[in-house]
Amino acid sequence: MYGYAGRILHIDLTTGKTHVELLNEEYAKKYIGGIGLGMRLWLDNSKPGVEPFSPDNPLVLSTGPISGSVWPTGGNGHAFVSKSPQSYGVGEAKSHGSFGTEMKRAGYDAIIFKGKAEKLAYVWIDDDSVQILDASHLAGKSPADTEEAIREELGDYYIRVAAIGSAGEKLVRIACIINDKTRAAGRTGLGAVMGSKNLKAIAVRGTRDIMAAKPDEFMEYVKEFHERMKGPATQKYRTLGTPENVLVHNSLSCMPTRNYNNSRFDSAEKVSGESLNERFVAKIIGCSSCAMRCEHMCVVAEGPYKGTMTRMEYETLWAMGPYCGVDRLDAIIKGMDLCNYYGIDAISAGVIAGFAMDCYEQGILTQEDLGGIDARFGNAEAMVKLIEMIGKREGIGDILAEGVKIAGEKIGKGAEKLGQHIKGVEVTGYDLRALKTAALGFAVSFRGADHNRHGAYAFDVKGKVNRLVAEKGRGKLVKDMEDVYNLIDSFIVCKFSRGTYYKELEDMTKLYTLVTGIEMTPEELKKTGERINNVARLFNIREGLTRKDDTLPYKVMHQPITDEGPSKGAYVSQEELDLLLDDYYASRGWTREGIPTVEKLEELGMDDLIPIVEGKTARQMEE
Repeated sequence: MYGYAGRILHIDLTTGKTHVELLNEEYAKKYIGGIGLGMRLWLDNSKPGVEPFSPDNPLVLSTGPISGSVWPTGGNGHAFVSKSPQSYGVGEAKSHGSFGTEMKRAGYDAIIFKGKAEKLAYVWIDDDSVQILDASHLAGKSPADTEEAIREELGDYYIRVAAIGSAGEKLVRIACIINDKTRAAGRTGLGAVMGSKNLKAIAVRGTRDIMAAKPDEFMEYVKEFHERMKGPATQKYRTLGTPENVLVHNSLSCMPTRNYNNSRFDSAEKVSGESLNERFVAKIIGCSSCAMRCEHMCVVAEGPYKGTMTRMEYETLWAMGPYCGVDRLDAIIKGMDLCNYYGIDAISAGVIAGFAMDCYEQGILTQEDLGGIDARFGNAEAMVKLIEMIGKREGIGDILAEGVKIAGEKIGKGAEKLGQHIKGVEVTGYDLRALKTAALGFAVSFRGADHNRHGAYAFDVKGKVNRLVAEKGRGKLVKDMEDVYNLIDSFIVCKFSRGTYYKELEDMTKLYTLVTGIEMTPEELKKTGERINNVARLFNIREGLTRKDDTLPYKVMHQPITDEGPSKGAYVSQEELDLLLDDYYASRGWTREGIPTVEKLEELGMDDLIPIVEGKTARQMEE
């Protein structure tokens, strides 16, 4: 096979046994790679109702057909898939850097981890050699320190490592998996799944060549995309980076602030992309094979957090900044650094801190409950301390480490209404009350609250629709965007590069065929994106999720925006949500309960998964 390595590695951490199976070429074409292949392999290797922290819950690590090549932004990605300890449905997260490149060059399209090591261990993959080694000496180390220690221990600087921090070891439900020191497979708590298997790290070294089916044409296409990525489609990422969004969203009054108590932040200028770049960005670096460079490395030069260095994106800046009412960039950078150190999803960490602040201001949590912290909105030191406590599972951090859904239930006294999440996964930096196309995209997202599963906010923010109105037609907009994003995450090319695919599906089809030699039409590729979304839906249905889970956070539906400005009074009613869901399900060819029909699955060539939906419709109607 070209593009693909053609092999899937199985590792049983309980027995220490490994074996390799050949990649099914039909699977390759039907699910591409990345999250598509990962979700299908998870379904094939798991039993319904498996607990997220059970040894029987597989952790699937997958690459895409472009991984390992020199394709700009596509040669370096990898994805993790498992059952999420937050949503109890699809858990998936991607990361870039250099780890995916090395894994593909070691000769694997996917690695499936099952079981649980007797004690903390790491897996060392050196081409065909696979070893499970003792990691007792790495306990409690940060992912970055773990990476350095493994390289030193094995005597090879070019080894690539994906690791968890102490948060993953302690089963913090927002734990992530970090590679290349700052690149995170961040959302849905898969670092905790890794920790539940006593798996501290995965170290990889590969020496195989990755061959394209049509190398000369492929290299010409690479050159063309290198030029595209230096053009206007990626200017935002190459200059201010995603923090440019701060002032844009603030001007539209669609940036959730102070745990959704406001939709704009009065001190936005202080935490803007402009201010960040002027005061803290030291350099901008790129991933392996990337012509764009978007990683804005920030350094704090003075003050209590002097010497702190990390990368910064809009979502993480927003979560620890405006969402907590914090206007100090040095503290936000420190918060991000702590998330990398403990190995936790920085978006969720900031949202959880904002939730705790709201509980404190509402009198639900006292200063004594918080270990003496004066957790007022805007208290930068309190935000930093809360993140530290979550990472350590210390004091109130032990409850907060469960995520806002479970923490709200445990705290009680109305705290459940203050936890802003979808399917147990914390919200991101878009006020869904004022972005109703995005609200639909978030509600139906198969991995919980997320902007990266659909990109539907673009229709609202760019004025392509009336963002304050819910109406028919939005379902198809979300569906079509979802299907393209599914392909992006299965090829595993960077979403920041999506604007350089001028003809979208045509360009992606050409890339796939040049690399793999497998002939594909744009129409077939479009259907593949749809198939991947359906396999995700089947994953969730099999694990017990229903239409009731396609909902929105409490404040989005019950607390209208009060800020003066273009969004005042906006919220999403149950009637609007029902209209949007009905429209979306219809556009997908699903039932009103959101279940793929037998006819739809047959149309997509998914006959072998039909048993998952048989009888579901009748049972749900009875309920």
